[in-house]
Order: sequence, then structure tokens, then C-alpha cells
Amino acid sequence: MSPHFKQISLSIALALGSLSFPVLAADSNEEKAVELDALTVTASADASAEGLSPAFEGGQVAEGGRAGILGTRDHLETPFSITSYTNEFIQDRQAQSVGDVLKADPGVRVARGFGNFQEAYFIRGFILNSDDIAYNGLYSLLPRQYIATELFERVEVFRGASSFLTGANPNGGGIGGAINLLPKRAPNYDLNRITLGASHHDDRNIAADVARRYGANDEFGIRVNAAHHNGGSSIEDEEAELNLFSIGLDYRGERLRLSADFGYQNHQLDETRTNVALSSFPFPEISTIPSEPDASSNWAQPWSYSNEEDHFGTFRAEYDFAENLTAWAAYGMRHGEEENSLGNLSLVSGVTGEGRVSRFDNKRIDRVQTGELGLKGNFRTGSVGHEWVTAYSYFVSETKNAFGFVGGLTSNLYNPTYYEQPALADVYDPRLGNRVRLNSFALGDTLSFMQDKFLLTLGARYQTLKSEDYDYQNQTGRTAQYDENEVTPTIGAVVKLTDQMSVYANYIESLARGQTAPASSGGNPVVNAGESLSPYVAEQKELGWKYESELLGLGLAYFTTTKPRAYVENNVFTEAGEDEHQGVELTLYGKATDNIKLLGGVTWLDAEQKDTGDESIDGNEVIGVAEWQATMGAEWELPQFDGLALDTRVTYTGSRYANDANTLKVDDWTTVDVGARYIVAMGNQDLTLRARVHNLFDRDYWASVGGYPGNGYLVLGAPRTVSLTATVDFY
Repeated sequence: MSPHFKQISLSIALALGSLSFPVLAADSNEEKAVELDALTVTASADASAEGLSPAFEGGQVAEGGRAGILGTRDHLETPFSITSYTNEFIQDRQAQSVGDVLKADPGVRVARGFGNFQEAYFIRGFILNSDDIAYNGLYSLLPRQYIATELFERVEVFRGASSFLTGANPNGGGIGGAINLLPKRAPNYDLNRITLGASHHDDRNIAADVARRYGANDEFGIRVNAAHHNGGSSIEDEEAELNLFSIGLDYRGERLRLSADFGYQNHQLDETRTNVALSSFPFPEISTIPSEPDASSNWAQPWSYSNEEDHFGTFRAEYDFAENLTAWAAYGMRHGEEENSLGNLSLVSGVTGEGRVSRFDNKRIDRVQTGELGLKGNFRTGSVGHEWVTAYSYFVSETKNAFGFVGGLTSNLYNPTYYEQPALADVYDPRLGNRVRLNSFALGDTLSFMQDKFLLTLGARYQTLKSEDYDYQNQTGRTAQYDENEVTPTIGAVVKLTDQMSVYANYIESLARGQTAPASSGGNPVVNAGESLSPYVAEQKELGWKYESELLGLGLAYFTTTKPRAYVENNVFTEAGEDEHQGVELTLYGKATDNIKLLGGVTWLDAEQKDTGDESIDGNEVIGVAEWQATMGAEWELPQFDGLALDTRVTYTGSRYANDANTLKVDDWTTVDVGARYIVAMGNQDLTLRARVHNLFDRDYWASVGGYPGNGYLVLGAPRTVSLTATVDFY
């Protein structure tokens, strides 16, 4: 038994013992309300009076989600597109990471970071990396590359620009959307849950989820989660180990509400299958996309590994000065360490699969501190209602790096050559590479007219972005500095046509640090090398329609987003031209009948490169973005077999291009997943058995193209995978 597993087991035992196990439990982990003498306690994702948005019919998504500083809003009253996936859905689909959850979203496609195993997400054709995810409204607090589902209650997807609502993303992402994870809180019943899982490829896992409420009015809450995953995967020789522990605390008084979260995650990968780059220096880019190898094959070198260890914590407080005046404060920090030895494959020929392998070692240390202060209230001026908010946020991060490189090994995609680990000089201790400081002030007001049937949101955020780059290899001091500011306004309108239908429109911007001029281009020196351009602002316009009956919800949105481009012209790096992404999203959720749940939709997207400075690529499609993508899931609760449910999900992604010139086209793909759930009552506990088959027909396919701007590397999809879990809820 590993030391980490012993620590996790001890933590579980202590948590169970301290919480007076066993006790009475309820039949759901979603929020419930208990009427008390002085207050109503509801399960809450933070210290807000709003709590979690209730689950919509079917329990797979919520009735609303968090719109940044505007707080939690119902779908029909929000001039934005938000989907919040519930913990019930996360468990039933046996999702193990954020990416596993978002495979259900028709507007999101999961990719992988450049050169490593970090999750990345295409939202409306723009890339968002996993280290740009927010945790309870604050950026970059959770592990940078992989976030296990035991750490959060819900996944909220905000589609579109969001700088006014959430502030600028510290790493420059978030143009097409944002992802916010909500922490777990103690519900209003005692929770004792143990989950055991396994797959047919020797993956094993155990998790515990325990919660209690204390006090005369159950005002104090504690929830403990611990998990251990270990073993192989459906890919040959690939292994992973995960250990985590988290604790969530909360206090709910009549005026004061507090919450705190502390967590630890250690994620270790061995011989994980790598990305496939489409060129290998000094060879040119390949001219043909390689055919897909067998989905279970692995060309990773046996000595390759990637380890990530993170400690994080966050605190939030909210206080009601009056019935219509509330203040809040939030603070979070993270310390993360990474170490890896990578052996990525870069192709020389797309026909034969010949390529080159290099050893690249990296060590990295991240320190993050972030916080927010806010004040919100409401009042009326005649027949017009006002819900106003003002907020200040800050973000500070420091990154240290160290690396080593040796290359030149010959291998092949279809017939890999495995080597002893090449010799490499000792990699120095990580040294300062980058500091980022963000500060912002936001002010907004939602006005309500016509007996609250017309809602108008107005707001703006003043943001400063400061970044300092250092020569972490040679330690020669600061190499570049960036210190700029920008104002990003927004306007959004909602018209509630009926109690079940609304239309909306918005104009909102996203803000990111301007690009830095390269040292050379096309072999020629750049005159303004090292100079950083002004912050670039992406502008989004969106029109939408929403409908919700008692059983079924529908959403339809048309959007267009323009983002400035930068390129070298006459040896000068300058901002000119733009990229334009426009599309239509159709979403569906809820129940078709009392026994059939539906979740999915279709997205059409035209992501075009415009005014690039290169006539040969003007008008071409953006790397990695499919014109059509669709996801549709259905679950059937069999009425003749109490407790039994069957589900399936079909996912389609259209063809994509792997280079700006659009000469390398990657085929479309379709996969089918199926699953079953059976709940058995056994005395003082409920047993929930779940089985799932991913990629039922064992399709070989390139799951993603790119995941880093300007790069079209390929990631092979996983083969057929069978997994089983058993969850016991003790009463």
C-alpha cells in the first residue's frame, strides 16, 4: 500500500469517526431546505444567501448558474448562456475530471495543452486551459493540469466573453467562455457515502464523501472528501495514480455567512500517450495527416512521467448590513509543484508515421493569491427596480521554471522504438520566470421595468494588467515588462415574453494581455522585438431565445465574436486585422416524458481568419475548430424495473484543419457511450451500481486538433473502456 493511500485511508477513518458514524441520511446529495426558528439553511456552494440554483427537472443541470458578480441567476432572467452540471449527473456518468463532465456539452470540445497532459477546452472556437478555470468565482486556485471531480459539486459553463462579470483571465484565455467549479458543502442531512470503482484495464479507485451539520439551528457545516485512484488505463502500459483530500466548512447565521475550503491533490502519470506534433525540426511540416493508429496503442517512452502536487485554500464571507445591502469578501491561494520527463513524438512523414522523439524535462512551481471585495443591493426609483453591484478584485501569481532538453531519437507512430532514457545534465532548481498582477474595479446595475418583464443590465470594469518576464535559464534579470489598462463595458437585455419564454441580447467584451513582439520572423530580425502591444479586446454580440416548461428546457443563441490579430509586417510587429467567430447554438435539457431524460444540442461555428497579413490564409478556418458538432444524451428509467436506468450518448465532431493554410484536414468522428444504473435498498444502506462503456464501437479517431493557439498537434481518442462503480449510502 502506497504512503499516499495510507494517508487517504487515515483521513477517511478520522473523518468518519469524528462525525459520529453511522447516522440518518437522505436519498439525494442535492440541496434541501430545512425550516428553522430563526433562519432557513440551504446547501450552498459559497457563503451567499442565494445558495445553489435548484436542479431542473431530471436532475442533470440546474435551473440557473452564476453570472459572475451578478450572482446566481435563473436561465430565463439572464442575458447570457450558462449551463450548470449537477453532482448527480457527474456521478451517474462516472466522470473523473472536468473534461469528462464537459464531454456532454454540445458547445465544448475537450483538447490537450501543448507538450503536456493539461486539459484544454474549445468554447465557441476559442481555447481555455484548465489552469484558467475558476473555483467559486476565483481564478487558478485548483490544480493546473487535471482537476478530479471529487473536489467539486458542480461544473458551470459560461458561453461567451465575460470580462465585466468575472474579470480578465490571468493567462489570456476566456475569450469564448469561462468555467467555474462550485465546491461541496454539507447538505441539510447527514451524508455517509463510499464509492468503489474499477475498469477492465485494472484501474481501481475508492472515494469517501462525509458531511454533518451542527449547532442549535444546524448553522455549522463540515464536508470531507477523500479519494485514491490507481492502476492502468485502456491504453497499453499507461498508468496513473491520484490522491486527494478536501474539507469544506460553512457557517450560516441570520446576517453573517462564512465558508472555507482546503484541499490537496497529487496526480502522477507514467508512460502516458503523448500528443503528435506535425513537424520535427529541421524537417518541414508534414503534407498529409497520418491515419489513426489503433486506439489502444502507445508510442510513449517507458521512462516518461508527469507529476503534479497542489495545496490550495479559499475563504469567503458575506454580511447583510440591511435587507437590501450586502457586502462580501473572498480570498484564495494555491501552491503547486510539477515535475516531468516528456518524450513527445514529432512527425517527419504523415504517410509512414516516421518521427523524432526528444527528452524534455521540466520543473515548475506556482504560487497564486487572489481575492475579491464587493457590495450589492437593491432599491426602486418609481416603477423601476435596481439591483446594483460594485466589486474590486486582485490576482497575483509567481511562476518558477527549470528545464532541460536533448533530442534526435528516431521512432514511428505505428511501430514505436523504445529507448533507455537519454542522458541529460541535471536540471537546475526552478527559478523565477514570470509574475502576473491584475487589479480591477467593476460597477453594474440591472434595471427592471414593466413589472420585471424587461430587465436591462449595464456595467463596466476597469482592469489593469501587469506582467513581468524573467530569464529563468540564465538569470540575467527581467526580459520584458507589461503594464496596461482597459475598460470593458457590457449591456444585456432580457424580455420575458411569458412565464416560460424569454428573449435576450448582449454586448460584452473579453480582455487579454497584448502579444509580445518576437525576436525574428521569417529569418529576419523584428525591429520592435520584446515590445508588448496594448491589451486586446474581443467584442461579442449575441441574440438568444430560451424556453422552459415544467419538464423541458430549450435554448437557441446566435453570436459573433471578433478578436484583434497581430503579425509582423515590414519587420515590425503590429496589431492589424481580426479573427471572427460566429455561430449558432441549440441546447436541450430536462425530460421528454416522465421516464426519459434528455441532454445535449447542436453547434454550428464559422471561425474565420481575417486580415492576417498573409493572403494565402485570409478567409481560412481556425485550427482545430469544427464547423459542426453535436452531442445528445438520453436516459430511460424503466418503469417495470424499479431503480433501473439505461442511458446512451452520441457525440459528433466535424472535420477540422490542423494548419492555418488549411491544407491538413482531419476527419470527422462519431462515438457512442452507453451506461446503466441500478439502485438497491439493503437494510440501513442504499447501494447504487453503475456500469459504463465509453466508445462502444471502439472507434479509432483523432479526438482533438490543437489546444494551443497556432498549433495543430493531434490527440488520439481513447479506445473502448468498460468501468464499474458501486456507491453505498449509509443511513
